[in-house]
Amino acid sequence: MFAVVRTGGKQYRVAPGDKIVVEKLAGEAGQRVDITDVLLAGEGSELRSVEGLTVAAEIIAQAKADKVTVFKKRRRHNYRRKKGHRQQHTILRIVAIGDDKAEKKPGKAAKPAEKGGSEPKAKAAKPAPGPSEAAAVEQPTPNPAPSDEAAANPQEPVADAPKPAAGSKKAAAPAKEAKGAAKPASTNNAAPAKGAAKKTPKAK
Repeated sequence: MFAVVRTGGKQYRVAPGDKIVVEKLAGEAGQRVDITDVLLAGEGSELRSVEGLTVAAEIIAQAKADKVTVFKKRRRHNYRRKKGHRQQHTILRIVAIGDDKAEKKPGKAAKPAEKGGSEPKAKAAKPAPGPSEAAAVEQPTPNPAPSDEAAANPQEPVADAPKPAAGSKKAAAPAKEAKGAAKPASTNNAAPAKGAAKKTPKAK
């Protein structure tokens, strides 16, 4: 069954179970509201009389519409006015139209517990691996490299070189080279003194 109702200067076509947003009505969420201004009612293509017919609704919530900006301006007069407005609304759920009430939707039934107890069955533990499986899993890898570093890198013993005698010429050679390096540079190519550069022999 449907009906056309009027509230807040607007008309709405409603049916049991519908939700509509109307201009604000007095009341709090959960309260019942009766709309008596019914313009039309019917079921399918057949119309019914609206005498004494009321539409019962339940307030779901009190809400506000989106903000609307109101801006006024008069050019060349330094006149500007800006205001905002949010229209207050009421959300209704249609409970019944006359004797026709909304059908209640069945809720989801809880799932029955498993057979043999409410607790879920525990997962069976995996059997331990057999000796052949353990051997296949744990296979030690051979290590051909020896652990001892000396054994891995063998070195032939080197004979000690004979030390030279204390008084030999080979031992004295480095000392002579050191003395020669410490000699000052020669002055053969140096420029002569200023006084001796332009001396001429006097005539007798």
